[in-house]
Amino acid sequence: MQFPAVVFLLTLALSSTIKARKCPKECSCDDAKLTVACIGKNLTEIPLGVQEITVKLDLKNNNFRILPRGGFLHTPHLTHLSLQRCNILTVKEGAFRGLGQVVSLNLAYNKIDILYQESFDGLSSLKELYLDHNHIEEIQPGAFMQLGFLNMLTLAHNRLVYIPTMAFQGLQNIKWLRLSYNSLSNLAPEAFAGLFSLSRLSLDHNELQFFPTQTMTRLREVKRLELSYNPMTYLGEESVSMGKLTHLYLDHMSLQDLSDQAFSQARLLSHVDLCHNQLRYLEPFSGPTKLHILNLTGNPIYCDCYMRPLKEWATAGVKLLGACAVPPHLSDEPLQAVSSSDLRCRSRAEALEEEEEEEEEESNGNITVTAKPKQTVKCPHNCECDTEALHATCESRGYSKVPRGFSAGTQLLNLRGNHFHYIPSNSFPGTSQVVSLDLESCKISKIKGGAFQGMRNLLYLYLSHNDITFLNPKAFAGVPKLTYLHLDGNRLTRFPAAALSQLPNLFVLHLEGNAISKLEPLSSSAPTLMELYLSNNNIRVIDRGILSSTLIKSLHLDSNQLSPVPTDALAEALHLEDLNLSRNVIRQLGPKTFQNISQNLKRLYTDQMGIEKISKEALLALGPGLKVLSMRGNQLKELPDLSALSGLEMIDLWDNPLLCDCSLLALCRWIESVKLEVSATCANHLKLRCQQVGDTSAFSTCP
Repeated sequence: MQFPAVVFLLTLALSSTIKARKCPKECSCDDAKLTVACIGKNLTEIPLGVQEITVKLDLKNNNFRILPRGGFLHTPHLTHLSLQRCNILTVKEGAFRGLGQVVSLNLAYNKIDILYQESFDGLSSLKELYLDHNHIEEIQPGAFMQLGFLNMLTLAHNRLVYIPTMAFQGLQNIKWLRLSYNSLSNLAPEAFAGLFSLSRLSLDHNELQFFPTQTMTRLREVKRLELSYNPMTYLGEESVSMGKLTHLYLDHMSLQDLSDQAFSQARLLSHVDLCHNQLRYLEPFSGPTKLHILNLTGNPIYCDCYMRPLKEWATAGVKLLGACAVPPHLSDEPLQAVSSSDLRCRSRAEALEEEEEEEEEESNGNITVTAKPKQTVKCPHNCECDTEALHATCESRGYSKVPRGFSAGTQLLNLRGNHFHYIPSNSFPGTSQVVSLDLESCKISKIKGGAFQGMRNLLYLYLSHNDITFLNPKAFAGVPKLTYLHLDGNRLTRFPAAALSQLPNLFVLHLEGNAISKLEPLSSSAPTLMELYLSNNNIRVIDRGILSSTLIKSLHLDSNQLSPVPTDALAEALHLEDLNLSRNVIRQLGPKTFQNISQNLKRLYTDQMGIEKISKEALLALGPGLKVLSMRGNQLKELPDLSALSGLEMIDLWDNPLLCDCSLLALCRWIESVKLEVSATCANHLKLRCQQVGDTSAFSTCP
């Protein structure tokens, strides 16, 4: 009578075995939801054995490097595929063939540098494509030709410098295109041709020197345009000719003036953000009839009679955001609260007296006036000059002396790749309008005092990868507006404090890859500095007082010789938000390591430092303000309770020899309770190795 029961049990066991074999051993499978996750298993090939009916496949945090042709033919029913953080270098043509039902593909945080013509063939239903945080430098024609249903494409945080004609051909249904955080300085007139349904375009944090009117005019459906953090200085008449544009973001740029006709062909504008520019006066805008908000916050607005027309114009329903800078009795008074009667008349010559004095100093000061006739040549021999784009380049033309004869209106000057060796005084006459000067890889070893004299509008100066060992204290005299200075990849042995004191508006300083061993107080040499990059130097200690009374928000000290963490010095950086200490020789984090630097810290990187132990109190002080914590590639076997870091959005503990026993129970419970991505794997016991801490069953017997 028991025989049928035995048969039933055997049948049940056999069916369970068969079912288990359908899930690859490196993965976890949910048959009810038809999902497979193979996360952080150090896989080098797409796993075999994934069920054909799987609809969601998560392969993030592996090590594929190359996606081969036809790599997913065995899973034709996929709708969601995640491949972020997989060290992918190349996507072979036809890699995604057979995936005609995928609607979301995530390739973010990889190392892809080129998008080939047939890279995305087969993804005929794709709606979302994430390619942010890669190394993309080139988009080959036709790369997106098969993605006719794509709604959103993000290419942010890549290395694009130019968008060629028809780069996005085939994206007939695209709604949002993200190109933020690249190095775009030029767009072909037909760069966005064919994007008939595009409604939002993000081009913020690039290197655009002028508004790309010709390119943008073709985007007839765009309603929201983000151009923040581009070094534009002026908007001329009809610059913005976009019939359906409603929201325009031009904040944190370098705008000094814009025509009252700049938006005359954008009549539907309702929101214009011009905050944190260099605008003193504005005329009422001609064209927009539905403007509701005009944001002028952070501009040095002159509240005198010349602002009265704008104020009276705004009474028709435009909300003015921002405050007066001068005169003193109206300083910090909200523009919305100032009445027309407060805007008293005075001579415009008086208001602009300071600018005239600067111009007079330039013409009569350190520049020698000669009797030579005005030069008629607008472009030096063997160079290329675009008068419409205000761009001139003599890149890699073999020059041994700085060429002269550029057009007076030139704003972008590229001289990289020549052999100057030495930059004498007054090397750039007639270039007062230049905003960006590139002298990278020019074998420069010496810069004379006043070398850049007269470049009064210069904002960006690139001196990377030269042979500079010392900077003359007057090297940067005459460029008071310089904001971004790149000195990385040189041979500096001392922090160039004296030279930097000539730059009252310096905002970002790159000194990576030098031989600097000691810092000098920044409050006297660079009082406005907010981002300092000192990676890959020889810094062993940072004394107290170095960072006091500074505005530093981002400090990169990775790949130096620090040991231990310079707690006392960092505690004086009251505005610090980003701190990178990776690849220093710090083995322990004591209880007071971050106790006094927690006021504003949001992102902390301590990767590959050989950390073996962290005190229970070390991280507690960072509290809910910390958003990102990266401790990848250390020697941590256990971790303290992280529950106090309630504001975390990302934590990376990858490549640590964590022991998944009961001492790590608190971490496991915390991982289960939070809604963020945690990269942490076990290292003990062969059967647990490479399992995610949150996925392992090693804690099931813990009290």
